[in-house]
Amino acid sequence: MFERLKSDIRCVLERDPAARSGFEVFLCYPGFHAVRNHRTAHFLHTHGMKMLARAVSQLSRFFTGIEIHPGAIIGRQLFIDHGMGVVIGETTVIGDNVTLYQGVTLGGTGKETGKRHPNIGNNVMVAAGARVLGPITVGDYAKIGAGAVVLKDVPPYATVVGVPGHVVKIAGCPRTPDGTPACTPGAEDCSAVPDCPSATASAKPRDQIDLDQINLPDPVEMELTKLRMRIAALEAALQECEDRQEEK
Repeated sequence: MFERLKSDIRCVLERDPAARSGFEVFLCYPGFHAVRNHRTAHFLHTHGMKMLARAVSQLSRFFTGIEIHPGAIIGRQLFIDHGMGVVIGETTVIGDNVTLYQGVTLGGTGKETGKRHPNIGNNVMVAAGARVLGPITVGDYAKIGAGAVVLKDVPPYATVVGVPGHVVKIAGCPRTPDGTPACTPGAEDCSAVPDCPSATASAKPRDQIDLDQINLPDPVEMELTKLRMRIAALEAALQECEDRQEEK
């Protein structure tokens, strides 16, 4: 029990530069308190004391602003930063070393019964205000951008942004909305392209959680860039035709 407690404190110190000591985390971090309270509520839930489990989870929600259903399965070293407004549904499964920021929802779509909440892999980062909805799977080392609404499975090492969510990068390789590598249009896999820098990046799995929430590709900007390049090429071809007509 004490090892799990120390592990939960350590993950906060590693991922939050504002955390100055383990004692501060223990006393002042609502995300830490919510995770600890969920351990108790989940134990009660799995041992048949479901009403008492809900009472513990609702009391925790009152004090922390974080709602975690007692039935949710949470791995080691979950870090909920700030945490206000975070909702984690009953059939959610969260792996190890996951980071959630404020306003994140791991919820259902309101239509299913049984398994209706997402599975979150290991070393995943979900940025502020993101919604991951339905019985989908988010692969290991994936990153969900702020405000994204994710309704489909996310492959490992992928970065998702937008509403609805689009995969815009996989292991350092930018992707267009149709899923093809943006650095090599038309290629099925960057690893098949000689000397492609993205192939080198994808061959080296990250051993740390990627908490960068700024340098995310914008799928709209990517499409506009393609259109600008296409227009420039067409204008050049048109100018060449005009020059030939003048020469005649």
